[in-house]
Amino acid sequence: MVALAVLTASLTGCVRGSQMGVSHTAGSSKAGCPSVLARAKQAVADAEATDNPWGGPASGPRAVAGKKTIVYVANTMTNPGIAGAAKGVREAARTIGWKVRVIDGQGSPAGVQKAFSQAIALNPSGIVIGGFDPKTTSEQVRQANARNIPLIGWHAVNNPGPSKSPKLFTNVTTNVTDVAKISADWVIAQSNGTAGVIVFTDASIPFADMKAELIKKELATCSDVELLATENIPIPDSSSRTPTEVTSLLSRYGTKWTYSVAINDLYFGDAAPALRSGGKQGGGTPFNIGAGDGDSSAFQRINREQYQAATVPEPLNEQGWQIVDEFNRAFSGQSASGYVSPPHIATTKNSAGASTWDPKGYREAYRKLWGK
Repeated sequence: MVALAVLTASLTGCVRGSQMGVSHTAGSSKAGCPSVLARAKQAVADAEATDNPWGGPASGPRAVAGKKTIVYVANTMTNPGIAGAAKGVREAARTIGWKVRVIDGQGSPAGVQKAFSQAIALNPSGIVIGGFDPKTTSEQVRQANARNIPLIGWHAVNNPGPSKSPKLFTNVTTNVTDVAKISADWVIAQSNGTAGVIVFTDASIPFADMKAELIKKELATCSDVELLATENIPIPDSSSRTPTEVTSLLSRYGTKWTYSVAINDLYFGDAAPALRSGGKQGGGTPFNIGAGDGDSSAFQRINREQYQAATVPEPLNEQGWQIVDEFNRAFSGQSASGYVSPPHIATTKNSAGASTWDPKGYREAYRKLWGK
């Protein structure tokens, strides 16, 4: 999986306030879904909190004796999500006393297969499947399983937790249903239940397509939220296609287009020039939320009020620490922790200028578990 993966003008009579820090509610105050709106607002308030105590595993094995070597096979280290998780693995491994080697697959199926084969040849203690579908490396997965090398995925399969087919000790990721739902809830809450929405997705990626469908399903729970369009733009083509598509959308929908949700933040970076050329200001409509990753460029756009209002970021560094903890459980003959990071919404109001979402408390908690 790739780790996986957009806005403003003054509105004529249907938007009040400005983005970021002040309510940017679009539409009439009388939404047709009062119960849905109330629930969405509460869910968003919970997800925007930054001072919640860490809710990860409270028990686990001490750090296993002896040196361990982990190989992180990355789909491509140019993907900020994959690189961010790798950084967390390195940081946690230093703490526990292990070695880490990263092998970059350079973003191609052949490159990833070669990198995975190199990893197996090193006979490591464990291998991370970093942001690619294990089905594309089925032979290498079979070889690793035959050698009893534990495999842990980061965004490797659709769901968090252990996987039987392919055989993974566990897969570390947020829950796609939770991420999709909270991003749609943010639109419902911020628009007061009256948004005109465009969803950006990549239908060639089953995981992304599923996320987009879940987003649309949640938006549909509010009768006054209108889905204007679903734009299918393959992520590799985003930089070339998104500007043209956004120009067309502006012409087609005008001020009806008040919100956007994308399965990956990158669409909004690619959309910014077209929105600017179309007379839109960075801190107004369409208000945009990315339902995925939350890399540093997304935080920059949010903090600078440049065509992105929010993101649902992965806690990348924390997930790197979780990967190391999961390996420690595998080496100790214990089951996976079962921990799944809860969804968080980052805005300019709660990010405090940060470039990533880095929850509090996990480093101290893991050190205590490991006896470090």
